[in-house]
Amino acid sequence: MGQSLTLPHFQLGWIQRPSRALNAQHSCAQPWMPQHRAPDRVGPSQSGAILGLLRGDLRGLNEPRGNQGVAGVRDCPFPPPPLRHALEWPLCFQISQNGSELLEVEHFQTIYHIFIAMLCVFIVSTVTVDFIDQGRYDLDFDLFIFAFGRLPMVLATWLVMFLYTLLVPYKALQLWAGSYRTVRFPRLFTAILWGALLACHAAVLGFYPVYTVIQHQLPPASRFIVILEQIRFLMKSHSFLREAVPGEVKPPALSTYLYFLFCPTLIYRESYPRTPYIRWKYVAQNFAKFLGCLFYSYFILERLCIPVFTNMSKQPFSIKTLVLSIFNATLPGTFLLLLSFFAFLHCWLNAFAEMLRFADRTFYKDWWNATSFATYYRTWNVVVHEWLYYYVYQDLGRSRVAAMLFVFITSAIVHEYVITLCFGFFYPVMFSLFAILGVIFNFLLNDKRKGPIWNIIMWTCLFIGQGIQVCLYCQEWYAQVHCPLQQKTFWGLVTPRSWSCRS
Repeated sequence: MGQSLTLPHFQLGWIQRPSRALNAQHSCAQPWMPQHRAPDRVGPSQSGAILGLLRGDLRGLNEPRGNQGVAGVRDCPFPPPPLRHALEWPLCFQISQNGSELLEVEHFQTIYHIFIAMLCVFIVSTVTVDFIDQGRYDLDFDLFIFAFGRLPMVLATWLVMFLYTLLVPYKALQLWAGSYRTVRFPRLFTAILWGALLACHAAVLGFYPVYTVIQHQLPPASRFIVILEQIRFLMKSHSFLREAVPGEVKPPALSTYLYFLFCPTLIYRESYPRTPYIRWKYVAQNFAKFLGCLFYSYFILERLCIPVFTNMSKQPFSIKTLVLSIFNATLPGTFLLLLSFFAFLHCWLNAFAEMLRFADRTFYKDWWNATSFATYYRTWNVVVHEWLYYYVYQDLGRSRVAAMLFVFITSAIVHEYVITLCFGFFYPVMFSLFAILGVIFNFLLNDKRKGPIWNIIMWTCLFIGQGIQVCLYCQEWYAQVHCPLQQKTFWGLVTPRSWSCRS
């Protein structure tokens, strides 16, 4: 039962409940999480039914699908539960289109070509401007080299966090599983053990990465790597302990946990659907695209942001200047939004999924077609959304509104935590947009809004929101450079420097 089911190179979609035509009494309002774990064995009749369904669905794999998107649960507020074991799927399921295939259809290839053409324009523009201004070509990538500096320190910090996450929670689970039924006071033993583990988490996965990025003055991109990996290890270890502890007498194999630490999911399961082989060409293409997105971001900052904001703190402040700067920043902000989505959620996660033969590639859904912010939040980053749903929303599920607000506040705090540590200053733009405007838009632009006009409204809000973030964060960055804090006080650290800097 510990073996993974080997599948061809398509995605085995999330478990689906019976369709309304087959089972009309089920509604989306009902909870999807099973109350008890599925049995470890299936009978011969169930196995035959599963194989029959597989044969029936596999016949249609070579038929053209067109741009149909991800099949599944668009009309429901949350996705069905993820897989625990390949042989524990209910009989009513469907094989849906791979989430990554949404960007592989012919029409999206044209959009790829447009973005590549624009990158070529940025490169030619940079070379031409340098040649006219300086009489020579100057592609030195100073900003790129600065942003990713101190990489050996980043690697050492990551290695410490990885080894701790791999060994300490697993050994704690082993100790608990081997001693819980033999100690005299099992509840006291459990409290002491998990209290010690929580203290270790706070020291190694809480304090240590923050101390490293501040003490060693890591540059922004290197800080992003450390802080995002810190959060990933915290979420993965939490999921492992939550899923492995209840009812388990024997902990899972260390290799299973090791695979989970690298596979592109935040929900721990004993096994996952696997593909039969690795397409190394596909892996290389995704890593090349990821690297291309980094250089693309460099040229956007170099041509569209730095020339605009570098001397802005030297000009008199006015509402007119601020508004014009926000709208000027909408274009680079939108580019950076799309590049970050494509680079991480498509290229990076698909590359690791392919190397690990991880068959479920639903890292995102067709968020660009969303007509409400509620749909956008659910489909933009499915990997994180599932973790928040199963370990935050469901734990507070008695009041749906209160649970949803808590999820928004938690997500906003984590986003602001990342931005603050990575940029080195506190300016709660992200928190305000996420926790205040995000909640408002989630209620105003809800799932009842249908039609193209609402999709246009959603994109307009995204454009303006990205412009606000790029504008205000760039202003604050250069204000910190031009007007350094003379005396470090609490109010000096939490008050944005761009409000008073006029160098």
